[in-house]
Amino acid sequence: MTKALEGVRVLDMTHVQSGPSCTQILAWLGADVIKLEAPTGDITRQQLRDLPDVDSLYFTMLNCNKRSITLNMKSDRGKEIFADLVRDVDVLVENFAPGAIDRMGFTWERLQELNPGLIFASIKGFGPGRYENFKAYEVVAQAMGGAMSTTGFEDGPPTATGAQIGDSGTGIHLVAGILAALFQRTHTGKGQRVTVAMQEAVLNLTRVKLRDQQRLAHGPLREYPNEHFNGEVPRSGNASGGGQPGWALRCAPGGPNDYIYVIVQPPGWAPIAELIGKPELAEDPDWATPAARLDKLDKMFALIEQWTEQHTKFEVMDKLNALNVPCGPIMSTAELIADETLAELGAVVEVEHPQRGTFKTVGCPIKLSDSPVEVQTSPGLGEHNSAIYGSLGISGAELDDLKTAGVI
Repeated sequence: MTKALEGVRVLDMTHVQSGPSCTQILAWLGADVIKLEAPTGDITRQQLRDLPDVDSLYFTMLNCNKRSITLNMKSDRGKEIFADLVRDVDVLVENFAPGAIDRMGFTWERLQELNPGLIFASIKGFGPGRYENFKAYEVVAQAMGGAMSTTGFEDGPPTATGAQIGDSGTGIHLVAGILAALFQRTHTGKGQRVTVAMQEAVLNLTRVKLRDQQRLAHGPLREYPNEHFNGEVPRSGNASGGGQPGWALRCAPGGPNDYIYVIVQPPGWAPIAELIGKPELAEDPDWATPAARLDKLDKMFALIEQWTEQHTKFEVMDKLNALNVPCGPIMSTAELIADETLAELGAVVEVEHPQRGTFKTVGCPIKLSDSPVEVQTSPGLGEHNSAIYGSLGISGAELDDLKTAGVI
């Protein structure tokens, strides 16, 4: 069975998380992704190691299904080889600091000369302007994209989310841009630049808060539990931020993640009231309608929590889903990595690795009926030098000389 991106060759100059998360998805979808590393390797091979002298999980979980080559871009021969590689690929992806590729001697104009059909895709921290040359990391992007100011509780500090919306969130945005450019090339025959800024990717994921910022011009946001707004969208704890109220409620036996998130839609109130032993509240005019409950959402959820505390989060999930009430248990990382359903779905997969034995990682979240994904282990440093450089006409003898000279 063919893969969706079979025949597409990607030269992957990315490192750390944002870029590798993008190119890994391209590899999962069938592209031949060639990870170009300095002879010392992507820094994440060594970061946060749990086993000595073995590629870290940080690296393995972001570089599955790729091939690895090494190249010293500071050498003249290295630049010549890089030019040959560019001529031979469809997509070049990088997430260096602004101007780094230019300083290597490969401006966009030079890359177009080498390969007019090239898609040159970049992740930067910020777009052109005041912030353009600032360094950006995951939580910096969350801070400057609106996520942190609206995450956490009203009486606490701004809080980062555990979801890597700055890095991997930007990576998936870049995937969309690359695929769009590849499709457009089928009509025009021309390549183009694709750029995604981390700040803008986070901002895109925080758009509902910009919606609410504009709604504030017409009065307080009644679905928020906050009393004060001060002209900006506040941190609102576990409030849903949507049209239907929700909250995280404690469950038995009372551990740090023994909570379930419950959303109370208008049709759900009567069955919930029955379930928690308060059937009279379904008809009580002080409780029966969403408008009546809006100014006492804290009391409403406290009533429901008195019931949820008597059951485990998975018991509550089953009981509420039987009543068509939206809810979701707070699943810890330990529960997720051991979840049988996620394993059956391929959302969490076990991968064989030549040094560490096996490791678990996320599977491809994009499901194509005619292009199934098999997650394969990450490559060793320079594992594919001979195969890829050999395809460029570089002999084995020259490869040995290049290695001795520090070019690869």
